[in-house]
Amino acid sequence: MSQTIGKTRLAYTRAWHHVSLASPSCPSLGRVASRIAILLQGKHKPIWDPSTDCGDYVVATSCHDMLITGKKKEQKLYYKQTTRPGALKSMNMESMMRKWGGGEVLKRAVRGMLPKNRLRDKRLDRLKVFEGEAHPYKANLVKLDGRTRRIEPEVKTEVLKQMSV
Repeated sequence: MSQTIGKTRLAYTRAWHHVSLASPSCPSLGRVASRIAILLQGKHKPIWDPSTDCGDYVVATSCHDMLITGKKKEQKLYYKQTTRPGALKSMNMESMMRKWGGGEVLKRAVRGMLPKNRLRDKRLDRLKVFEGEAHPYKANLVKLDGRTRRIEPEVKTEVLKQMSV
């Protein structure tokens, strides 16, 4: 029997998932980030393999309304280092959200949950974050908050009229 059964092009197609962080039932930052990391890796698919990139796209909207528990906004620090000695800079979450928005905070949380290998940046590129509800990927979305959206094929009425005559 062949070893490639089920590993067809159709199995590797990438779906688009939508995560709205403004919904009242949305979990906190860490829980959302771990779910997004699983979708980006493709671990929810039966064909998942650690060495292949079979993950999906994720569109996260309303990042400014993200639920952050405790005192993390004031106490959590993000660091960046240039190559110069003594150039370690730190910024707390509140000032990062003010400067770059909640999308950057979400991206850094998801980045920390992805495996540290060559596929990490490619997987992170498939995460699209937006501060508001508006985004240009509405036509691509197949999964909206976990539920599958039914996509109607575009059929022209003229063709249907000709077929019925």
